[in-house]
Amino acid sequence: MPLYEFVPRRSNWHAWLPVLLGLLLFPLLVQSEYLLNIAVYAGIYVILTSSLNITNGYTGLFSFGHAAFYGIGAYTAAILATRSGIPFWLTLPLAGIVASAFGAAIALLTLRLGGIFLALVTIGFQEIAYLVILNWVSLTRGPMGIPGIPPATIWGVALSGNRGYYFLILALDTLVLFLISRIVTSRVGRAFVAIREDELAAQSAGIATFPTKVLSFVVATFFAGIAGGFFAHHARFVSADSFRLDETFAILTMLIVGGMGSLPGPVIGAVFLVVLPEASRFLAEYRGVVYGLILIGVILFRPEGIAGVPGIIRTRGALSRAEKPSAEEGQPA
Repeated sequence: MPLYEFVPRRSNWHAWLPVLLGLLLFPLLVQSEYLLNIAVYAGIYVILTSSLNITNGYTGLFSFGHAAFYGIGAYTAAILATRSGIPFWLTLPLAGIVASAFGAAIALLTLRLGGIFLALVTIGFQEIAYLVILNWVSLTRGPMGIPGIPPATIWGVALSGNRGYYFLILALDTLVLFLISRIVTSRVGRAFVAIREDELAAQSAGIATFPTKVLSFVVATFFAGIAGGFFAHHARFVSADSFRLDETFAILTMLIVGGMGSLPGPVIGAVFLVVLPEASRFLAEYRGVVYGLILIGVILFRPEGIAGVPGIIRTRGALSRAEKPSAEEGQPA
């Protein structure tokens, strides 16, 4: 059975039209700024979780420093907007480019490592990024953070409420998910999955595994930087505490719960785990316990996640079964 059998096919976007219509009607039916704010943050985490899915889900890498690139994007947008007066529509792509440049540097230095060693290196980079942001006072203002970030503007009109940001993040989510779907169903995406399944076999098939892994890291960190840039203009304030290691684990939990290696999985996981804490505020002291129980339950009873691809867990066994002739086939006629 060839590896491309385990690559997700192009999504039927017609099936998503009712969902998109419902999302467009949501801010017209809900007047609460609080609920709209939660929806905006859910949209930000959709981008973060979907981008992490490129490395951890499709390519099979162990990256645990995603919040660092999220923070790099946020601080890039904040510094450019407050000190250089660069508008939102330029700070957003620049935040992604700067984050992906750091992603490329880390990937070139570390992706020859594998498994737990790569995970440890990315955790180390996460902590280094946090400490640099916290202590480089002349650039980041250290623990004081950067306030007064100008809001996003659309056709010269500054957004002042969460309703405008909701439509903006919905449009950005749609664009990002479309781009990711095109990537993972392309030849590059098939190369990602081939590396995830068996790197040695992928290399034997002519795939340049190291540049391909670097590319997956660059793409993932670019979208993380985009999310960070949007966060900076929405919150209008950034500080180092928003991009600590526990933020990475929150994004990773969303990915695991939703399902790695699928397009809807990160969306479901992000929305579920952003809305859940707000719906259970009476359990504020036990949120960490609730998160842990959900994660353990998913790992035990549905390891591929709510909308994950079972093949990611069982692909290797399927490949080995497909490659080995059965006892009946091996017997002479």
